Amino acid sequence: MIKCIKRQDLDLIKYDTCIENSIQSRIYALSWYLDIAADNWDVLVLDDYQAVMPIPWRKKMGVKYVYPPFWMIELGFFSLNDKVDSLPFFKVLFDKFKFVELRMNTTNRIQESKENLIDRNLQFISLNSDYNSIFKNYNRNRKRELVHAKKNDLIENWNDNPEKLISLFKENIGIRVKEIKENDYNKLLKLMLICLKKKNGDLLTVFDSNNNIVSAAFFLKYNHKVTQLVCVSDIKNRKNGAHTFFNDRAIFKYQPNFNEYNFGGSSMKSIANYYKSFGAETVKYQQVKYNNLPFLLKWFKK
Repeated sequence: MIKCIKRQDLDLIKYDTCIENSIQSRIYALSWYLDIAADNWDVLVLDDYQAVMPIPWRKKMGVKYVYPPFWMIELGFFSLNDKVDSLPFFKVLFDKFKFVELRMNTTNRIQESKENLIDRNLQFISLNSDYNSIFKNYNRNRKRELVHAKKNDLIENWNDNPEKLISLFKENIGIRVKEIKENDYNKLLKLMLICLKKKNGDLLTVFDSNNNIVSAAFFLKYNHKVTQLVCVSDIKNRKNGAHTFFNDRAIFKYQPNFNEYNFGGSSMKSIANYYKSFGAETVKYQQVKYNNLPFLLKWFKK
């Protein structure tokens, strides 16, 4: 039987044990990560935590709806074995919420029905080859930019203050993405700090020869995989090769001890092509989009 359990009523030990031991295990679904990243969250639970689906939600105009929080790339369905059917979870989800926008994880593949599902893309590099073999798969633009980075004497720093990344992000991306509010930046800072404390994250900042920060990225480390949670480069210095430089330095750093380098992904062709220029492969995940709001309310979430 599937029940919807409020966050405050969860058995956190059983919940996190399910996430950690699930086939689909992702750091984003752990309770401490959700507590920071999501405004509110409940969980659909099968029997005695044999499978779970965390549900981040908000309320607007008196209506509760499911939304995809910033700084959370993959959620979805998590089970202890591959025989559990995920479709009943969606029936409960759609019965409880009239509007749902939820990212699944790349291990979730809902084959029986494509209704309310949109295919999205993530790009990743296998780190099972040595660094030199991976480097050979960079295209000539990436290799040329690394030459520029060397000429510009770019310096990598792995022990910096996360607030420097946020400042650079606000100045170069935040000014164009108005949906990101100050509270979202506060959540990002908290996530970076706790991930650093738990040794689930690393911060890389890149400086030029004049000690100006020109690029920064934060990486999540979980289950022998590294994921680029957030990154930014100074748009005033586009020709110094910094964006390619930090990706290359991260790949070099993580290759000996991790199996996969995940770019965080994009379905935008230009961004996806940039990631693929490192030799990255593409894997699909599904996004749930469901709108059964009354006609007069459908406009409030499109």
